[in-house]
Amino acid sequence: MLLPLIAFLACLLAPVLSDAQPSDRNFYQQQLIDQAEQAKLAEQREWHLLLHYRKNLFGGYESEQDDPGFFLSPKGKADPAAELAATLAQFFSIDLVGRSKQPAQCAFIARYHWLKEQLQFDPTRLPPIACERFDRWYEDFEVQSISLIFPAAFLNNPASMFGHTLFRVDQKGQTEQTRILAYTINYAAEVPPNAGLAYPIRGIFGSYKGYFSTIPYYLKVQQYRDIENRDIWEYRLNLTGKQLRRFLMHAWELGNAYFDYFFFKENCSYHILALLDYADPTLHLTDEFIGWTVPADTIRLVMSKPGLVSDITYRPSRSTVIRRKREALPTAERDLAHRMTQDVGVLTSSAFVQLEPTKQAFLLDLASDYLRYRTETTDSPKLEWKERNRAVLTTRSQLRIPSGEFPVRPFAKQPELGHRIHRVGIGGGWRNNDTFEEATFRGGYHDLLDPEVGYTPDAQIEMASVTVRHYNRADQTRVERATLLNLLSLSPIDSVFHAPSWKLNVGMNTIRHNECQLCSNGFFNGGIGGAKELRLLNREVLFAFVETEASVSKAYDEMHRIGGGGTVGILTDMTERWKIMATGSYLKFPLGDKSDDFRWYVGSRFTLAQNWSVRLEYNHRDRDNDVLFSVQAYF
Repeated sequence: MLLPLIAFLACLLAPVLSDAQPSDRNFYQQQLIDQAEQAKLAEQREWHLLLHYRKNLFGGYESEQDDPGFFLSPKGKADPAAELAATLAQFFSIDLVGRSKQPAQCAFIARYHWLKEQLQFDPTRLPPIACERFDRWYEDFEVQSISLIFPAAFLNNPASMFGHTLFRVDQKGQTEQTRILAYTINYAAEVPPNAGLAYPIRGIFGSYKGYFSTIPYYLKVQQYRDIENRDIWEYRLNLTGKQLRRFLMHAWELGNAYFDYFFFKENCSYHILALLDYADPTLHLTDEFIGWTVPADTIRLVMSKPGLVSDITYRPSRSTVIRRKREALPTAERDLAHRMTQDVGVLTSSAFVQLEPTKQAFLLDLASDYLRYRTETTDSPKLEWKERNRAVLTTRSQLRIPSGEFPVRPFAKQPELGHRIHRVGIGGGWRNNDTFEEATFRGGYHDLLDPEVGYTPDAQIEMASVTVRHYNRADQTRVERATLLNLLSLSPIDSVFHAPSWKLNVGMNTIRHNECQLCSNGFFNGGIGGAKELRLLNREVLFAFVETEASVSKAYDEMHRIGGGGTVGILTDMTERWKIMATGSYLKFPLGDKSDDFRWYVGSRFTLAQNWSVRLEYNHRDRDNDVLFSVQAYF
């Protein structure tokens, strides 16, 4: 009995004895730090990836991570060697660190495993700590693969104007139908409710904190597909078992910290790519983005890596499903399906009961799709819509036949097929009695005449555009026009969908007014209206806006004018490569310079290749005529 008792007491006292010998611990700690210095681990790419270090303008390093709790050295944000030494030292402690309040071995588990691999830790001198929270988190994923998820752009939410990217962790044994139950790894800004336009403005200057989070995929699908009506593209990635573990270990670490969220650069797409960079350090994905990071460009970049994407899946929004199903019906049946959503008495009408069962099933499925859509998106009382849907589903259940497969074609193809976001153009033309040449640079992103493949149809986002023009007879070179922000959303109205169209344009142009032939004119223009889709030739969208405009220029009396009016226009796809737009406007200005404008515009674009197009445009404005031919290149 004595020997077992002695052994038991020895086990209890082992940690105490270890703590009673700090000299050995300190010696081994310093030994590891010296080994790391000799191996120059602080200069290695993987350490820089783990700490998100970037070279600064002065040749040193600075981490993009902004949470002080992410660093174990006071100098860690700008000193990779100091942070590495402090990290090794902290591995000997059970003190709780980081936002997750765990020992360093567990809070920064990817650092621990990488340094352990590089330095071959002696487990008797640096005992490993059991990380039960991480182990449970990791095991719950049952990870088999990772998918990159792209919800398409949504102009009615400033946070989603360019789309979004996140990861889904695909579990073993899941199918395409059950993957909606998987979890996501998402990075987003922490934004107050109803931030509205303050979000992009504050986001430009990094005024929000961005956090990583783990959210069930079905909640994200509900938000993107069912409420915001955004199609979703899913890209399955080819990662090895080791790469998957590295990916999730670093995702766990990033749950300990925040980044300052910058709308155009350090945004949802940029920081999630850092997870892939650490999973496979040969990728160098974040190195590709210097000034801008746009979700569509990150998809293009991932697709450009040979063998990285194994499969692409399309998940249509509920509104896309409804529109495509309605397109497949004759007019009479389309109207019948809509009447079913307004009056459940139609379910017993002769017009419905005389249809074949398969046709009845299709119309009931369509009606239920619409009623669920209204339940998710309407601000009016939802009970009425739910009651109607319950009646539709009850009738549907009585048919006892399965729904037929209905393939849904996207209105916008996957983003990597679209043109790149930056654009340069060169061209020449005629204005009044002079000829000119011009060059244009646009920082981003897409206008109504750009090739539409891969972009949200009938939507426009232009930013940071400037045109320099040289007039030959006047021998004058000037900034002809500049765009700070130009947004336009056309939402065709029909018996089911009634969203308004709207536009906002802030910038400057060159006008001819009073005695001034070429005068700079700063303006703000905004409007709201409606649109209607036709199919007379191929596809046409008619639109009209009521709008207001304020301008500032030395050409005006009192240096300004304020007024309003309206615009009507048509946007038509002649062929897949050829698009035409025509608009006419009348604006009256009762404040400041009392005047009015008749304007019209006709533009035509022909696509030569994915990133090349040509345009012919005519502008008329108050006795001022401008004809331009240009070649556009996207990069």
